[in-house]
Amino acid sequence: MQLTEQEIIRRQNLEKIKALDFNPFPAEAFIVNFKSSELTTQVFQNRLAKSLEAIKDIDAEKAIRLMNGLFKSRGKAANLLANEALSSDLPIAEEVTFIEGTGLEPMSLDDYFAQAKEEALGDYAGKKVEIAGRFMGQRGPFAKLQDSYGTIQLYIGKNDIGGTEEEIDRYKKLVKLLDIGDFIGVRGDIFATGTGEVSIHVRELVFLSKSLRPLPIVKRDKEGNVYDAFTDPEMRYRQRYVDLTVNPHIRDIFVKRSRIISAMRRFFDAKGWLEVETPVLQPIHGGAAARPFETYHNTLDIPLYMRIANELYLKRLIVGGFDGVYEIGKMFRNEGMDRTHNPEFTSMEIYVAYKDYEWMMTMVEQCIEYIAREVTGGTKVTYDGKVLDFAGPYRRLSMYDSIKEYTGIDISEMNEDGLRDVCKNLHIAVDPSMGKGKLIDEIFGEKVEEHLIQPTYITDYPIEMTPLAKKHRSKEGLVERFELFVNGKEIANAYSELNDPIDQRERFEEQLQLAQRGDEEAMALDEDFLRSLEYGMPPTSGLGIGIDRLTMLMTDQRTIQEVLFFPQMKPEKKKVTKD
Repeated sequence: MQLTEQEIIRRQNLEKIKALDFNPFPAEAFIVNFKSSELTTQVFQNRLAKSLEAIKDIDAEKAIRLMNGLFKSRGKAANLLANEALSSDLPIAEEVTFIEGTGLEPMSLDDYFAQAKEEALGDYAGKKVEIAGRFMGQRGPFAKLQDSYGTIQLYIGKNDIGGTEEEIDRYKKLVKLLDIGDFIGVRGDIFATGTGEVSIHVRELVFLSKSLRPLPIVKRDKEGNVYDAFTDPEMRYRQRYVDLTVNPHIRDIFVKRSRIISAMRRFFDAKGWLEVETPVLQPIHGGAAARPFETYHNTLDIPLYMRIANELYLKRLIVGGFDGVYEIGKMFRNEGMDRTHNPEFTSMEIYVAYKDYEWMMTMVEQCIEYIAREVTGGTKVTYDGKVLDFAGPYRRLSMYDSIKEYTGIDISEMNEDGLRDVCKNLHIAVDPSMGKGKLIDEIFGEKVEEHLIQPTYITDYPIEMTPLAKKHRSKEGLVERFELFVNGKEIANAYSELNDPIDQRERFEEQLQLAQRGDEEAMALDEDFLRSLEYGMPPTSGLGIGIDRLTMLMTDQRTIQEVLFFPQMKPEKKKVTKD
């Protein structure tokens, strides 16, 4: 293995740390009782500015200017008052007067500022804390430590660590050997520096893990220009562990993703619906029109498929007597990759007995509005410069009406030949394997989707497009289905579920005919699922929501790769080295 100069230096430092009798990879646990986010410099300074507002004739804006001036003058009020630009705006004297009725005696500005700083630290003033994270560089006695929640400043005095002269000298040498990225644990007390930065005065330091590769550290010049930023998408996706370390804002995306899922769970659990698990490896790929990944089980001597959907198994549980079941998990489709598609993706599917798609539309509005409020604090989010509002009710538009609205063509009475002529006239590429449903889907995808920016339900699909949905109660040739579109992309799909086993068998057989024509996404006939329906399934409504796309919308991300920790990628090219 060929090492860079920096990697060689780090390995040399590793040996020096060992020579000082420090274990660079200790086994002992380090107990943490404090997070960097518990008391940030911004929170401290906001509290301090509020205290300065208590001074007579000082408003919020002047309080911030006064605070910054005192920090710059290192707490010397006389220096601040001598500044003509500030003194003309700040009606204060050597003695500070407070709002009448507070009961506070006049005191010098310096004394009041010192008291306010202590109060702004609150219960953390002088508190002994224990924190661990990455060492992120040092300047003089001040260093930065980065944990999972942010960064905090450390103050490491020359003679503050170690009980004997020998130990003090040993720890001095250790601190000099620290490289950016090393994991350390520190124990110390919290204080605020003269410049107003919340810091930890380190009294103990524990080396936790050596970093043998240098992190790409972002640099900024005096003009604010950024250099050496870790921004190349391919590098970021391949080395997500580095991305999360040096680009803290990326971590926020995944924190929100987790909150989206947990909020969804809370919403469903509060309704009394049961979270379940269904097989990932299935003998028959069903529940969606998609091309599966195929594998083989040696012991059973049978081919298996990674699930493209969990629908048929969840419906079996409705047959078994559950009133509501849902599952959040991975699906796998052996299809193309682009900005909104990944071969494996996360989906939520839920099935509720005795409901229909009309009920489901109302439930989805309530659920997504709840998630938006829990994750973002409101119903409106900004995505790609557009403000999206997830507060219901959402617009409803039938499939045929949407195509007519955006193309001017009424396709509701057309047969397959007529649809092919429409595709030709609209310059939409099709192939002989496509049946009526696929042709309609192509027209909709090419001419309608991009216009559906605000949350919009597209309802009442042609029967050929949806083999698992119930026939429409009043419209011949349609099924009771809706999809929710936001910003031109589908994020939810729902039906009044087909529970007639005879009708379902006929639909499956039609899918087999499409497969014979070369449609690789046609559904397979699942005899066991048909048998379950023959035992009887109550009226049921089902829903699927794409977690990845919902996360993209809630976090303002343009590609699905940004909301997946480890998106699928081509194999990394090996560097060729000459002997």
